[in-house]
Amino acid sequence: MTNNPSKNVQMSYSEVVADEVGMPNDELTGHEYDGIQEFDNPLPGWWKWMFVGSILFAFPYFAYYHFGATGRTVEDGWAMANAANSRLQFAAFGDLRPDEQTLVKYLNDSGGLAIGKSIYKMNCATCHGVEGGGIVGPNLTDDYYKNINKIEDFMRVITNGAAAGAMPAWQNRLDQNERIFVACYAASLRGSQPAGSPKGPEGKAIEPWPTLVQLQEESGTETATPETEGEASSGETP
Repeated sequence: MTNNPSKNVQMSYSEVVADEVGMPNDELTGHEYDGIQEFDNPLPGWWKWMFVGSILFAFPYFAYYHFGATGRTVEDGWAMANAANSRLQFAAFGDLRPDEQTLVKYLNDSGGLAIGKSIYKMNCATCHGVEGGGIVGPNLTDDYYKNINKIEDFMRVITNGAAAGAMPAWQNRLDQNERIFVACYAASLRGSQPAGSPKGPEGKAIEPWPTLVQLQEESGTETATPETEGEASSGETP
């Protein structure tokens, strides 16, 4: 028989409570918070095995997504979805030609520039800055260029690279339409005001980009704008 009457009272109290609420007759832990006593009630076996199973499952799960075939990670899934979305957008434009007329035509086209901006942010902003002010690469917002003399030179530099590899070649990384749209977006940054402190001038100042009207006058032909192309494709006559 114990000499601790409080222990007898405590245990009998726990037994009474357990009987009243239908709980198992577990020992008390001895913890008490503001007069509330805590049962030493262990977790059920199914919960413990589920916890062990989740730990064991983590190893093949990690291997499947990080060491298995390509295309399984979240990043790969996003890249594939983005590429599929780009192909849908490009379908509306068709196969574009990397010439001066095409670049000037889409220089102020909101749809083409939106595509070019997304490509620029993913691939070019690291060197040229999010707003084109230049970091490692040159400033794209002023009138000075190191490797550009005319607007179609953007395609040459993006496709083949420049500065002995400092500017990488994107021919095998971006398809032709992607390179055209990012070239248009890079050219559209000229004259903008990037936040922060853009890099100083590099290279030489060049003439402003030509306009569609100038190209039409030079060639003696009328160049269709994206809006008029849409009207023609819908079968409407002006």
